[in-house]
Amino acid sequence: MARSDAILKRLLALHPKLMDLSLGRMWRILDALGNPQKRIPPVVHIAGTNGKGSTVATMRAALEAGGSRVHAYTSPHLVRFHERIYLGDSPTGRPIDERALTALLEECEQANGGEPITFFEITTAAAFLAFSRNPADFCLLEVGLGGRLDATNVISRPELCVITPVDYDHQQFLGESIEEIAGEKAGILKSDVTCIVGPQRDAARSVIEGQAERVGAPLLIANQDFQAYEEHGRLVYQDAVGLLDLPLPRLAGHFQIENAGTAIAALRALKSVSVTPASIEAAMVQAVWPARMQRLEGGPALKLLPEGSDLWVDGGHNPAAGKVISAALAELEERLPRPAVLICGMMNTKDPGEFVGAFAGLASRIIALAIPEEANALSAEDLASHAAAAGIPSEIADGLEDAFSRVSCGSAGPVRVLVCGSLYLAGHVLALNEGEAVSGPSGASPAATR
Repeated sequence: MARSDAILKRLLALHPKLMDLSLGRMWRILDALGNPQKRIPPVVHIAGTNGKGSTVATMRAALEAGGSRVHAYTSPHLVRFHERIYLGDSPTGRPIDERALTALLEECEQANGGEPITFFEITTAAAFLAFSRNPADFCLLEVGLGGRLDATNVISRPELCVITPVDYDHQQFLGESIEEIAGEKAGILKSDVTCIVGPQRDAARSVIEGQAERVGAPLLIANQDFQAYEEHGRLVYQDAVGLLDLPLPRLAGHFQIENAGTAIAALRALKSVSVTPASIEAAMVQAVWPARMQRLEGGPALKLLPEGSDLWVDGGHNPAAGKVISAALAELEERLPRPAVLICGMMNTKDPGEFVGAFAGLASRIIALAIPEEANALSAEDLASHAAAAGIPSEIADGLEDAFSRVSCGSAGPVRVLVCGSLYLAGHVLALNEGEAVSGPSGASPAATR
């Protein structure tokens, strides 16, 4: 176990809940640390239900292509905690190294003095320390959960805000209706700070517009102030500045066109730098974001499948994600028809019926499993019953390797395999493919420590 893992394990015990939305504890520890959040580079603050990570990845790729140095804070991680804190202290940037992470965590643990604080709060404080001590031109800051009471919402004056599509997720914390969830996301809006609003349901957009009017935040709204769409195999982006003719995003799935449009609108709204069309074009072909319709081109996992098969991983887990993932799978089927097999595991806080139902008529079968090492994993039996209710043949696997074995045993030729239903499960697959241990602090999946 790395030294940072031992510290992270201790930090998990500082609060009885992984999630307890409040800003009081955050203000306390930041004050003890000398308020590092006031000394970080210009911030782009990004909230939303789906598409946050892809938007961060595209913005980072474009800014780096133009020569800017970019910090980024994202969550959850997939394999190692270090993924969450990306430092732009070199031209290409890098995840924080073990030595620096360990020192920061120890400093935060000492400053906290054993007081109650959530894991996300104290590790966000560590990220702010890292960003304050390493020079960069921008800091892309992704909200962990919600927005209004999220630990990242201590930045009083970001350069820009972004709200990606809002949908149902984490209702136990954010509210049962789209309006309530959107209200929490819109809590990041600040007076006189422009917010880029990605494609939204009417109800969500109305709430965001209302909050913007109350605080005096200018909005640039998808399909009103900017548009992004596919035409003749290219991405066309248009706003008041003009039109861009770009390659399609490297990130797979038609929904990535909308995510790219939101990222481009944000890039063009930055006042402290002029992002060139060439940098944006570079981002389209260079941006990567693991476990979002990610194709695994090699490695141990792919070798477990019939020769010639293709293997995809996506960590989306809510009903909206099910729809866009199934649409992406349908696009692949149009290009190269072959049986689609889902290896699926979900948490018991999600809606399995809505998620797997999106694949009815598309998946030839679903192999259900309980996510390893997760106390709140949905049982394989429950997940399989939801698949059967959706009319999809299903079977139960004891674990990932058993699931891959079942794919091979039940297939006469090449198949298309999609591992889906949870970022927790995606982390296990990526770790398996790299030959790394997947357990995070305290034996939890890395994704658990949001």
